[in-house]
Amino acid sequence: MLFAPKEKGQGLVEYALILVLVAIVVIAALMLLGPMIGNVFSKINSSLSGV
Repeated sequence: MLFAPKEKGQGLVEYALILVLVAIVVIAALMLLGPMIGNVFSKINSSLSGV
């Protein structure tokens, strides 16, 4: 029973680290795919403007 508070805090730290790692992966993916996604939206916008 003496170790319960430490384990609870440790779980919070683990969840925070997982959240940070997921955020880093998402940011990296957006940096790599950002120009391609921007081009797709530009093509859609130009095709809609031409109508």
